Amino acid sequence: MKFLQLNTYSTHSKIVGLVAIVISLVAWTSDLSGMVYICPYCRAQRTVIGILGLMLISPAATHWIAKYIGLVIGFFGATVAANQHFMGWKKISAGTFEFKENLVIDPFLLSGLALFGIIGLTYLLLFSDKAITNQR
Repeated sequence: MKFLQLNTYSTHSKIVGLVAIVISLVAWTSDLSGMVYICPYCRAQRTVIGILGLMLISPAATHWIAKYIGLVIGFFGATVAANQHFMGWKKISAGTFEFKENLVIDPFLLSGLALFGIIGLTYLLLFSDKAITNQR
């Protein structure tokens, strides 16, 4: 398996979907158990990651309606992540930015990762069936 090849992720999109679901569940568990502070941006992002993961493992993922719904959900999640991430850049510009003491829960870093992940999951949802078609 070549980790830097896009086709690897397209071919194994169901595994990527399962990883996304696990990430979402771990994030929700940390939220509901009180390990992290309540953040509506984070909640929206982790929910979108989970939904896109569920859509990727679903047999309906190749249908155009599922792709459209995934695109809408993905754009919503990416917008939320971009807004939260931009607030960090705004603080950097103002000279008031500081990382959280615990980098694992830093909203600037997590929103950037969520943005990358949501866009990647949306891409896979839209184009993963193309990789399967090309292999036949």
